[in-house]
Amino acid sequence: PARYRYYQNACTQSYSYAWWDWARWEREIDWMALSGINLAPAFAGQEAAWQRVYRSLGLNQSEIDAYFTGPAFLAWNRMGNLHGWAGPLPPAWHIKQLYLQYRIVERMRSLGMITVLPAFAGHVPQGILRVFPHVNATRLGGWSHFDCTYSCTYLLDPEDPMFQVIGTLFLKELTKEFGTDHIYSADTFNEMTPLSSDPAYLSRVSSAVFRSMTGADPEALWLMQGWLFQHQPDFWQPAQVRALLRGVPLGRMIVLDLFAESKPVYQWTESFYGQPFIWCMLHNFGGNHGLFGTVEAINHGPFAAWRFPNSTMVGTGLVPEGIEQNDVVYELMNELGWRREPLDLSSWVTRYAERRYGAANAAAATAWRLLFRSAYNCTGVCVNHNRSPLVRRPSLRMDTELWYDAGDVYEAWRLLLSAGAALGASSTFRYDLADVTRQAAQQLVGEYYVSIRCAFQSHALPELLAAGGVLVYDLLPELDALLSSHRLFLLGRWLESARAVATSDREAEQYELNARNQLTLWGPSGNILDYANKQLGGLVLDYYGVRWSLFVSALVESLNSGIPFHQEQFNQAVFQVERGFVYNKKRYPAVPVGDTLEISKKLFLKYYP
Repeated sequence: PARYRYYQNACTQSYSYAWWDWARWEREIDWMALSGINLAPAFAGQEAAWQRVYRSLGLNQSEIDAYFTGPAFLAWNRMGNLHGWAGPLPPAWHIKQLYLQYRIVERMRSLGMITVLPAFAGHVPQGILRVFPHVNATRLGGWSHFDCTYSCTYLLDPEDPMFQVIGTLFLKELTKEFGTDHIYSADTFNEMTPLSSDPAYLSRVSSAVFRSMTGADPEALWLMQGWLFQHQPDFWQPAQVRALLRGVPLGRMIVLDLFAESKPVYQWTESFYGQPFIWCMLHNFGGNHGLFGTVEAINHGPFAAWRFPNSTMVGTGLVPEGIEQNDVVYELMNELGWRREPLDLSSWVTRYAERRYGAANAAAATAWRLLFRSAYNCTGVCVNHNRSPLVRRPSLRMDTELWYDAGDVYEAWRLLLSAGAALGASSTFRYDLADVTRQAAQQLVGEYYVSIRCAFQSHALPELLAAGGVLVYDLLPELDALLSSHRLFLLGRWLESARAVATSDREAEQYELNARNQLTLWGPSGNILDYANKQLGGLVLDYYGVRWSLFVSALVESLNSGIPFHQEQFNQAVFQVERGFVYNKKRYPAVPVGDTLEISKKLFLKYYP
C-alpha cells in the first residue's frame, strides 16, 4: 500500500552498529531485503569525508581531532549534541569505515533499496571560527547533562554565505565518492532549542539546509527525523512546526513521525502541513533489554494515519535506537507495512511461534499469546526505557511498577520450559527461553528490592540480610550464568567486537573504553547514567551486582550504627565502582558457557513463584 518501508534510527549507528564488520553488515542488509525494507540510511564513513572538507577549508588536524567523538558516540556528534568526548578518531578508523560504506551502498542498491546519505545540518567545529573569524556562528546550549567541555556546539547562521559553501562542499565530496539516490538526512535541532522561535527564522534555517543540498544535487529530497516536535512540544507550537516544514518546497521533504506508536505528530500538525511523512515505530531506547511492545497501537496506528483527513503518509518505518531485542515486534511491524487493515494478533502470534521454531507447539503458542496480551501490549503513552531496579543505580526510591501482570511472564516461562524437550534443538527457541527467563529474573529483582526496602524502613535487620543475601549472592549470579550461556547476551561479544576494529593496542584500549562507557556511565561523570543499559553475562555480575552489594551493605551498616542512609554519599561511593568497571581491563569471554535450558530449569525450580 505504501511507497516506503524505512529502517534505522540515527542512534542505532552507535548503540548497535558501532563495531560491525562487513560480515555483520551483510547479514543485516540481507535481513532488510527479506523484510521488504526499501529505504534506509548509509551513514558509515562520513567523518572521512568531513575531515577532507575541514582540511580543504584550512582546519588543522588537532582542531578536527577535538571535534569528532569516539566511535561509540558518533551519532550524537553528527546531530550536534557532542564533540570530542571519547575521541579522537584514529586514521585507521576512517579507512575502515570508508571501505564498509562502499560495500554497504553497493549491496543495498543491488537489492533495490534507496540509500539515504548524510547532509550538512549547520553544526561546525570551533576551528571554523579561527579560519573564518567573521563567520556568524552561535553557540548552542549544553545537551543532556553535558557541559560545554563536550557539548555546546557552534551552529552556523543559515544566512551566512559559508553555510552554503560548507554544505555543498560536503555533499559533492560524498556523492562523488558514493553516488546518490537523491535522499539526504539532516537534523539541525535534535534535542537542541533553536536560537529563536520566530517562524521567519525557522523557515530560513530549513530553507538554507535544503539549498545546501540542492546546490550539490538539484534533485535532492530531505529526510528529517520528526523527534524534535514531540520532544520539545512547548517550543514547537503549530506555527513553529509549520514554518520549519514549509521552508522547503512541498514534496521535497519526508518527515519521519518517529514515535508514532505513542506520540504521533501528524495528528496535531495537519499531516505535517502537507509534507510527506513515514509512520514510524520507535519501540526501543538505548538498546535496552526487556520484553516490551505496543502491539495494539502498531496494529491500528498506520491504518488510522492512512485514513486521516488529507493524509500525506508515504510509508511505515522501524526506528529503534538499538536492535537485537524483542524480535517479534519488528517482525509484526514489518508485516504491517504490507497490509491494508489490522491483523488478528492472537492468530498472527500463534503462527509466528510456529514459524519461529520450525514446528507447531501448543505450549509455546500459548506462551506467546500470553506475552502478547501482557508485556507486549503496553497501552497509552508508553516509553520503553528499562527502569527495572536491576539496571539502575540503587536507591530507596526506585520504580518497580509494571504495565502488565507479572504472573503472565512467569506462566509464559513455565510454558516455554515445558516445550524444551520438543523445541530445544531450535536456536531461536533457546534465545527466546533465555530472554523470557531473563525477564522473569528482572521481575524477581524488583520483588527482592521491595523486600529489602521494606525491611530497612521497618528496621528489620534479619529480613534485610535474608532478602539482600539472596539477591546479591544467588539471584544475580544465577542470572549472570543464564546470560553467559547465550552468545547474544555476552558482554564479551560487545567488547571483543570493539577491540577487533582496532589496528593497535592503543586503539583497542580506546575502543574498549568507548564500548564500556556507553553501556554504563554514558559520559565522563555518569551524565546519562545507565541510559543504554543491557543485561549481559559479565555486566550483571561485575557492574550491577557490585552496585547492589554495596547498597545492601550500606543499608545494613545504617541499621547497625543508627546513622541514617544518605543517598548522596552512597552515589559518590558507587560512582567509584561504576568508574572502576569502565577501566578494569578484565577480558570477558565472547563464547557462551553452559546450557541455557538447564540453567533456566535450575532458576525455575528455585524461584518460580
